[in-house]
Amino acid sequence: MVPTLTFDIETIPDIDGLRALHGIGPDMPDAEVVEMAQLVRRQQTGGSDFLPLHLHRVVTISCALRSGDTFKVFSLSEPDATEDQIIQRFFDGIEKYTPQIISWNGGGFDLPVLHYRGMRHGVSAPRYWDLGEDDKDFKWNNYISRYHNRHLDLMDLLALYQPRAFIGLDDFAKLLGFPGKLGMDGSQVWNAYHAGRIEEIRDYCETDVVNTHLVYLRFQLMRGHLSQDQYQREIQLVRDTLGHIEAQHWTHFLGAWPQ
Repeated sequence: MVPTLTFDIETIPDIDGLRALHGIGPDMPDAEVVEMAQLVRRQQTGGSDFLPLHLHRVVTISCALRSGDTFKVFSLSEPDATEDQIIQRFFDGIEKYTPQIISWNGGGFDLPVLHYRGMRHGVSAPRYWDLGEDDKDFKWNNYISRYHNRHLDLMDLLALYQPRAFIGLDDFAKLLGFPGKLGMDGSQVWNAYHAGRIEEIRDYCETDVVNTHLVYLRFQLMRGHLSQDQYQREIQLVRDTLGHIEAQHWTHFLGAWPQ
């Protein structure tokens, strides 16, 4: 069985980048730099303060790895690693295991951010970028092409690549009977980070990635790649794994997920 690696990232505004692009010196506090950038963005968009993807900085990458007989959830995140180390370790995993990677809007957000930030830091990711030059099998199934499935962007595929049909992970996970987002959403990450709540951001990202994995399992059932019995065993594996982890966010997650 090819390993599957479901992933999700959390980001904050790239304050160094904002300073460089807007000519802002060190005298302005970070929070004011972000407020200024968000104000400019609202003026540009007519309402949204969501910054362009090249102005996001990665603070956490959470992963759910299904390989062999095991399922595990882990994070590459601050304060244990710097941004360049976080991104390099993510691509090192792809280099070593060549998993199928699974995301929710990964093609529209997570991966482009990782591309921009990886280039900023000089990250190496030859396996990820292979389009068939090194491995001929990658010509027909690689991580980059939108309609290949080494990277499966569930949101994009389920909407048949039509933006008007997109749905958020929180709503769809809840519609399928899964917990959905708990305690935080992406719009709150910067304020949480600025307040020093880095572990809370990591926990939130991990629950998002498990929600995505559960949606993927339901998709595998729908497409006939899992029988009903196999699907139930996969669901139970997730429950059992999380139940053996002593962490408040998993207790909360399981409590919001009725049997």
